[in-house]
Amino acid sequence: MTQHPTGALRHDRRAAPLLLLALGLLLSACSSAPLAPKAASDRSDPPELGACYRLAPEDVESPSNDDEPVACGTEHTAQTFAIGTLPDSTGDGYDDRGHGKWIYPRCEAAFEKFLGVDESLAMRIQLSWAWFRPSEDAWDDGARWYRCDLVGGTTESAAYRALPDPAKGLFRAKPPEEWLTCATGATVLGSTKVPCSEEHDWRAVTTIKLGDEGDPYPGERLTQVRTRDFCSDSVGAWMNYPVDYEFGFTWFKQGEWQAGNRRSICWAKTDR
Repeated sequence: MTQHPTGALRHDRRAAPLLLLALGLLLSACSSAPLAPKAASDRSDPPELGACYRLAPEDVESPSNDDEPVACGTEHTAQTFAIGTLPDSTGDGYDDRGHGKWIYPRCEAAFEKFLGVDESLAMRIQLSWAWFRPSEDAWDDGARWYRCDLVGGTTESAAYRALPDPAKGLFRAKPPEEWLTCATGATVLGSTKVPCSEEHDWRAVTTIKLGDEGDPYPGERLTQVRTRDFCSDSVGAWMNYPVDYEFGFTWFKQGEWQAGNRRSICWAKTDR
């Protein structure tokens, strides 16, 4: 009895369709694998209002941000207090200056409302805000959202401090000393800004408004003179008119004026 030479061939022909079927299933499984999630700034939907983040000063130097939110009950240095959509009137270009000019008064007003501060106190606290827009790729795809974030520091901060939870309404009762602005140094201009809960030589006590939106810049000399004269009287009143007292003041130049700042700050020489 001789084995039929085609027996093995018949076996191979039956196996081939099974092999192709298995390969097809494998390819199907690969093609249905979920895509990687988009980065935060690449998404078309705006970020969540009230979301908390762990941001550092270098993060706010970028127009967009890809940090994912963290639980607000855990340590965080930033919280979103306003979201919205940039209007077409601010410009089509990603870096058009009209975006920042439009956003400044809106984020500033929302910042003050969120914390429970007025325009004067908002300039004398150890908190500030930053805003973000979509990435350039998302912008090219039509995304126009923005988010305004409270951050635990100022433009002079080397690092941000952890925010309290909740931060909303932080100043509606007695302003917390740890978030008020004081300074150490022989003069205000050469001082280091610190929370008023720490040892200090100066305290920011009042501000003076030097103009309204749309007003032309009054010039550096007039700004200094008006600020000095106001602060002399204002600080004296704050200190209950002592026989002798020292005061200082800080003012802002034309660039800050054009960005929307219209106030100078008065400082009292005091360790209290």
